Amino acid sequence: MASDYIEHKLALLPDMPGCYLMKNINGKIIYVGKAKNLKNRVRSYFKSSHDGKTARLVSEIADFEYIVVSSDKEAFLLEITLIQKHRPYFNIKLKQGNGGYPYIKITNERDPQIKIVNTLVKDGGFYFGPYPNVYAADETVNFLQKVYPLRRCNGFQNRPCLYYHMGQCLGACFKVVPEETYAKQIKRIKSFLNGNVAHAKQMLTARMEKAAANMEYERAAEIRDLIKYIEITVEKQKIISNDNTPRDIFNYYMDKGWLSIQVFFIRQSRLMKREKRLFPIIDDPEEEMVSFISQFYKQKNQILPKEILVPKSLPTDVISHVVEDVPVRTPQRGQKRDLLEMAGKNAQVVLEEKFRLLELDESKTTGAMKELTDAMGIAPGHKIEAFDHSHIQGADLVSAMVVFVDGQPNKNLYRKYKLKTVDHADEAASTKEVIRRRYTRLLKEHAEMPDLILMDGGVIQMNAVKDVLVNELGLDIPVGGMVKNTHHQTADLLYGDNDTPLQLDPKSQGFYLLQRIQDEVHRFAITYHHKVHTKNSLSSRLDSISGVGPKTRNKLLRKFGSLKKISNASVEDIRKLGVPETVAQTIKFSLSKIDEERKVTNYQDKKLTH
Repeated sequence: MASDYIEHKLALLPDMPGCYLMKNINGKIIYVGKAKNLKNRVRSYFKSSHDGKTARLVSEIADFEYIVVSSDKEAFLLEITLIQKHRPYFNIKLKQGNGGYPYIKITNERDPQIKIVNTLVKDGGFYFGPYPNVYAADETVNFLQKVYPLRRCNGFQNRPCLYYHMGQCLGACFKVVPEETYAKQIKRIKSFLNGNVAHAKQMLTARMEKAAANMEYERAAEIRDLIKYIEITVEKQKIISNDNTPRDIFNYYMDKGWLSIQVFFIRQSRLMKREKRLFPIIDDPEEEMVSFISQFYKQKNQILPKEILVPKSLPTDVISHVVEDVPVRTPQRGQKRDLLEMAGKNAQVVLEEKFRLLELDESKTTGAMKELTDAMGIAPGHKIEAFDHSHIQGADLVSAMVVFVDGQPNKNLYRKYKLKTVDHADEAASTKEVIRRRYTRLLKEHAEMPDLILMDGGVIQMNAVKDVLVNELGLDIPVGGMVKNTHHQTADLLYGDNDTPLQLDPKSQGFYLLQRIQDEVHRFAITYHHKVHTKNSLSSRLDSISGVGPKTRNKLLRKFGSLKKISNASVEDIRKLGVPETVAQTIKFSLSKIDEERKVTNYQDKKLTH
């Protein structure tokens, strides 16, 4: 039931279009919505019964505000802006940054190159894709560089580069390549990437036959492999449209408060990639879909297609307006309609599978989170960030952070820290550094703060966290300390001004969640520390070998990754890295001695053990 304060505000709502912002007890915006009629929409949250995610939202609303606009379209545009600004917990949120797919780019310069990129820039270059993964894009670029070369060298150097001798560079390294030569080659590349592979296949077949006739069998075999690439990688993809228009297809299926979305990327007349998303939702599915599509194209790594297809339930004019006037259509018949229906069917299958596999047990996830916040006497929250440190006798100091959202680990948000200002075992100093680095960055990025911070440790760590948050950063975030018993098992949670044990019930779901968080952050910190320690140990051993400096050491580490692999490599393999033969032989000899010493040590250890 709504409080008197909420009731009074509801009575003042206007019968006008606009956006509303729901806030929790801390004044944090937890949901942004739009409405054709603010009075009817906002009142419905408090005057109707709800379940699922909407019920959870309503239980956390302590206040709201609204912004009046002149039209429904204007409300939609404002809603998108507000969602991107505040990133509310209960709104659909897409991952930010370079989380998309790779593209192939022909650069816009005097001597153009072809390369793989993740970020799209308006610099006059030609972009093709998206590709299913980096491997697929790399295979395609590798093929094009062999068949339709542009420039592979760094530019003029007064002599032909290695790639020119291999037939994979037009020679900008030692001569002026006519612009029309590049233009012809780019035309062929664009034709190939748009699905026209016949010319490439005919040309390669002629080259292969000529090489075979001249008894250049290795060359003929190389060309045969290129033809096989076309047949296996390109031609095997079924052509599903009669034109080369790059288009994206969106469809959805909704059931039990969950929205399942399918996106088909049609490129080069083929279904190049399918993307699926699942969200619990609050608003109407149509409005959530429009919000999703608009956010989808505001990602850094998302290129606009020439056409977007959507089901008839979505407002094509509104979507087109927010995606830079790309045509948005609903096909009525034929192949495009079949593709749209296929996307919808896939969305349904994915959601039904989700329901079969997912145990929506609230007591083990959000219920456990609420047990913790209730025990601490703080507002209900969703996101916990937990920290732990790791070192060996004060060496190789590292820290790690794990993130749990509604009782579940979100490994995409985990972070690792090499300590920079601490060179010995000092829990307070280590804690201050990592907390300072983490939350200074979130403040600079205007990013979402956690609802609760947990430290693996007791009073020393907790006071260090509070000191940085309150006295340096001016943040008011609850801080708890996860303490262990003499058997190194989770014992309790410290909280409050006096760091008091809360005496959680060991059989409760809240205690079980605390145990999982403490175990997970400890595991993550130990794993990272082991990796850093191993790498540092490996570096020091290589540094001890005569003739091996920092450059040679880094080359060896990048190429081989471990002492064992370097030891197993031949002198010739090491020389290929640009290492002189005498140094390569010294490396082999020194590592063989280290191997012998390790074997003797292991043998002596076994004798002592037995």
